[in-house]
Amino acid sequence: MGSGIWSTDVYAAAASYRKASGASAFSYSDSGARTVHDDLDPRGVAARESRDSDEHPDSLAVAVLFDVTGSMGGVPRTLQTKLPDLLGLLLRKGYATDPQILFGAIGDATCDRAPLQIGQYESDNRMDEHLGKILLEGGGGGQKTESYELAMYFMARHTSIDCFEKRGRRGYLFIIGDELPYPRVKRREVREVIGDRLDQDIPTEEIVAELTRMYDVYYILPAGASHAGDGQVLAAWRRLLGQNVLELDDLNAVCETIALTVGLGEDAIDLREGLDDLDELGSDAGAAVGKALARLDRGALVVADGLDLGGDSGVIRL
Repeated sequence: MGSGIWSTDVYAAAASYRKASGASAFSYSDSGARTVHDDLDPRGVAARESRDSDEHPDSLAVAVLFDVTGSMGGVPRTLQTKLPDLLGLLLRKGYATDPQILFGAIGDATCDRAPLQIGQYESDNRMDEHLGKILLEGGGGGQKTESYELAMYFMARHTSIDCFEKRGRRGYLFIIGDELPYPRVKRREVREVIGDRLDQDIPTEEIVAELTRMYDVYYILPAGASHAGDGQVLAAWRRLLGQNVLELDDLNAVCETIALTVGLGEDAIDLREGLDDLDELGSDAGAAVGKALARLDRGALVVADGLDLGGDSGVIRL
């Protein structure tokens, strides 16, 4: 949990071994698994924790949850191949001193065998291992809704992060998807999937308000997804998260988008500096990232476009 140091050499060695042996980076799912891996099962978990340590005295929680239903199933595979890019930008470019990263997956609690999978905050190559344990079920209900609200409930009530509790700094939560949340966190699903017993359902707006006190929450809708550009999906998420809804023209630019969003949020860079960093690293993601993040650049002129940016949550950044 949060200890150890990320090593690109270890990552590269594991990738080389898998290539030589024909093994998959998602060996759990690709071996025919049909249930949530024990290490990622949210049921009965008190809290996933991001903690300071002697190695990491200034920990920063960064959670990345992705919809793995339908056309979104390829997202974690893309993320896995670009982990070194994400860590390289965060660490070598000084966007965050001690990032601790949690990966999770979102399905549909009304019909899927794996409606929610949640790893642990890690600072070393165990984050790659957690990705490899994710069940890429596919599935989904086919009705343009997935159980994002259930994932947000878990993050609001079952995570504990030192950056917030000790220093009053929110962590970062990125949700990568292409559909709508259900309107309520259903107490029946919370009991079955997580194990909590609630007296009543919770409106999704209320759990978002609770969650955004502890996290800056971003929703990324990438090109190529089934509902990319869908006005209903975008409007619903903008009602919940205001400007923190990012349309991304290139799915392969997800890692760079996450890294630069953290850099902007930590005031480590402005957008121009972040894009220069991408050029320096030889990334071709600059155009897509620049377009997606233009509204988050504090140095840029931002027009509200009539979005509802009010409220008591932590999503307001301008």
